[in-house]
Amino acid sequence: MRPVAITGLGKTPFGVFPDRDLRSLAAEAGRKCLENGHVPPSAVEAFYLGNFAGPSFTGQNHLAPYVGEALGLEGVPCTRFEAACASSGSAFFHAWSAVAAGVYDLVLVAGVEKMTSQPTPRVAEILASAGEVSGEMKAGATFPALFAMIARRHMHDFGTRREDLAAVAVKNHANGAKNPYAHMRKVITLEQALAGKSVAEPLTLYDCSLVSDGAAAVLLAPLERASEFTDKPVRIAGIAQTSDRVALDGKEDITTFPAVKRAGEKAYRMAGLGPREIQFAELHDCFTIAEIIALEDLGFTERGEGGRYTSAGCTLPTGARPVNASGGLKAKGHPVGATGVAQILDVALQIRGEAGAIELPRHEIGLAQNLGGSGATAVVTILMGPE
Repeated sequence: MRPVAITGLGKTPFGVFPDRDLRSLAAEAGRKCLENGHVPPSAVEAFYLGNFAGPSFTGQNHLAPYVGEALGLEGVPCTRFEAACASSGSAFFHAWSAVAAGVYDLVLVAGVEKMTSQPTPRVAEILASAGEVSGEMKAGATFPALFAMIARRHMHDFGTRREDLAAVAVKNHANGAKNPYAHMRKVITLEQALAGKSVAEPLTLYDCSLVSDGAAAVLLAPLERASEFTDKPVRIAGIAQTSDRVALDGKEDITTFPAVKRAGEKAYRMAGLGPREIQFAELHDCFTIAEIIALEDLGFTERGEGGRYTSAGCTLPTGARPVNASGGLKAKGHPVGATGVAQILDVALQIRGEAGAIELPRHEIGLAQNLGGSGATAVVTILMGPE
């Protein structure tokens, strides 16, 4: 397997865009990426698209060639990947695999979702299809309800407080307020987060990620060829995708995500690094409790200590290990199919020194963690500059 680098980056803002369709969002991100990587569409050898529910949200299927056509891609394989909220993280993993194996040299990877075209009840119904439809969803469960149960159990087992959950929201809102691409650029106080409208106890509106539109894209190439396209290549030092049970009630312990732990262990082993060497991270905070558990599963803190670690300020931009400098899913937005690639792109921008107002003091080695469903799919990626 040969080393692989990210050589181009492109994204759209995340938000509510009533005048934009899925294809135009994905094409904008893809074009920006190719321009950033100094590659014409004719040089792309394969296109991998991450998208969770484009057919349900927009009515359009066969999305990869549909977007590829808008990008001017001709005669190359265009493939869509679906893995719930980890759809584009999975697309990225398989693109890396193809380049690392020597199947292709230049692969464009994009993630996109157009969610706001449907009313909120329909959005909730579509998102619920990423769970076990025949069981927990048939019984009326939604993802806010499932993650509320996860939060309640974590609070029971480890003494995690509502204030710890709120600290995640406050921090991510403050970060998102500095990010010009973020959906929610609004600073909130701890008091506001605690007093938010209840969604599923103990989660309030401020504990839940946003329903968003948006797209992101990256270009992959062999590290040995990266200098042909950019003077700031970002090396994929470690990466893994793993899976676990879909239904929450099938898990032995709902306060941890085994897929995240396994993916993290594999990515660390590939990179020859441990949690201590990771300087910053973009973690999958679909709900505030998910960020807290990810801190624990990835070894950034001891089991049960993620909430206290957050409340102590360790994940702030000035903390020991900044988390979600972009604002995370909570404030940057969560167009589901775009999230995985967007996380990787934001880590890459930090490493390239191009993160602007959200640039961190230490940004040489970063990690992105993408979660699908209630832990059924996990993708962990470790990025760093070229050796």
